[in-house]
Amino acid sequence: MFAFTVEVALPFDQAIEKFTQSLAAEKMGLVSDINVQAVMKAKLDHDMPAYRILGACAPGLAKRVIESDPNAGALLPCGVAAMALDAGRTRFAFQDPEIMSGITDNAVMKAVALEAKAMLLRVRDRLAA
Repeated sequence: MFAFTVEVALPFDQAIEKFTQSLAAEKMGLVSDINVQAVMKAKLDHDMPAYRILGACAPGLAKRVIESDPNAGALLPCGVAAMALDAGRTRFAFQDPEIMSGITDNAVMKAVALEAKAMLLRVRDRLAA
């Protein structure tokens, strides 16, 4: 599977806050935030529940990947989709870095992907707690 998920019993905005705090505990942060709900409304006049695509990054890991292959930036950051399920529940779907590294033979990228996956799994576990 290309992603691992967690559902939290929190409203969307509170879940995003907890997610951001969980990233910080891993020395990670958000480098991108696409409000899909707003884009769909603005571009297609389509209403949908809250949905954001978040770019999670650990700068030290990103540095290692880019230094090993400058083109590898195309695979960064780690994507996380956050979606409101209802008024009190939010789901996070984490891109699996190990799956993404499977498209390369670059040993540095594979090693970094395993580190990133471990970090994101701990973020997922914090969200579930």
